[in-house]
Amino acid sequence: MPTLNQLILRYPRTEKVHKSKAPLLDSCPQKRAVCLKVRIMTPKKPNSAQRKVARVKLSNGTMLTGYIPGQGHTLQRFSQVLVQGGRANDLPGVRYSFIRGKFDFSLETFGRSKSRSKYGIAKPEANQ
Repeated sequence: MPTLNQLILRYPRTEKVHKSKAPLLDSCPQKRAVCLKVRIMTPKKPNSAQRKVARVKLSNGTMLTGYIPGQGHTLQRFSQVLVQGGRANDLPGVRYSFIRGKFDFSLETFGRSKSRSKYGIAKPEANQ
């Protein structure tokens, strides 16, 4: 129980300030962006891979680096993508990811056999 001094005179209670995890989206759930450079990053230790990322310019003019999810992509310079918050855990500075199936970021992934429902991929026909 706080004392009178704590409540009134010396240290008034203050609410915690919420800090956004995706500040460049300006409190929007998603934003449209244009790819400027598509490249590969290597993750932090102890992981080892070739993660695909892209440098994009948002519709409000700010630049950010976003993660390209899924297997395979056809993104190149000036492709349109939809950006959402969601970081890549082992890539420093990558706090955003792209949504597949919107604008130029195709939903079709090549040869995917697992987790197909996440990407809307039909079950492959059995060759008999």
